[in-house]
Amino acid sequence: MTVRNFARWIGIVFILVGILGFIPGITQMMTDSSDLRVDTSNGMLLGLFHVNLIHNLVHILLGLWGVASAGRTDSAVAYARGITYIYAILAVLGLIPATNTLFGLAPIGGADVGLHIVLAAIAAYFGWGVRDSSTARA
Repeated sequence: MTVRNFARWIGIVFILVGILGFIPGITQMMTDSSDLRVDTSNGMLLGLFHVNLIHNLVHILLGLWGVASAGRTDSAVAYARGITYIYAILAVLGLIPATNTLFGLAPIGGADVGLHIVLAAIAAYFGWGVRDSSTARA
């Protein structure tokens, strides 16, 4: 898989996950959100991942960025590297009780931490490890 395909497909997945976060049934809505300032669309996506309005919108925006960057290799590499940094930082913040809700804006603790670590590792592979023929160095 090329870095451009990675950006395209992960972008599509992010968009779909963001949309699914708004769908009752797929997301089990919660009424207790004492740690969140933004409790709109507060729920558990697939019963595993705590999401809310901000979390879902961020997924959609990151997905749109991925799809848009898939047209050029240099843009796709920048996207993969950006996703690496973003998700590595989110994984660390998700481990700290004082920051695992991004200061009340979006839940990033629990099962999200492991997923963020995996996403950061995969994105790093495509951002630094995969070489498209047009980016190979002599």
